[in-house]
Amino acid sequence: GLTGSAWGDWATYTASPLRAFESELGVQEPVGFWDPAGFTADGDLAKFKRRRSVELKHGRICMMATMGYITPEVIGKLPGYLSPSAGLKFADIPNGLAAVSKVPTAGWAQIAAYFGFVEFSG
Repeated sequence: GLTGSAWGDWATYTASPLRAFESELGVQEPVGFWDPAGFTADGDLAKFKRRRSVELKHGRICMMATMGYITPEVIGKLPGYLSPSAGLKFADIPNGLAAVSKVPTAGWAQIAAYFGFVEFSG
């Protein structure tokens, strides 16, 4: 739930499960611990830590995706063929969402398999 002056004095809510997270990194005045969606309403520390690590992981994936979008524009694309059997060169693949329809299905399957390997290998 929400905390802060709109709901009265936070110091009086001593039995709240949200108190378990008041000393965590990122908790700042005047709001205190902010969880508007109520994901931590049960006070489970293990779930909290898992969600925090997943949030960091997803943030890093987003940063890598952004660099993957920008890098070909700045330094160019790899030489050679993406799919020799189809005669498809890396230079033929457009940037951004236009690439989705140009990459062969087998290429997307390889990307998905690699993501799965990375996800499940630790």
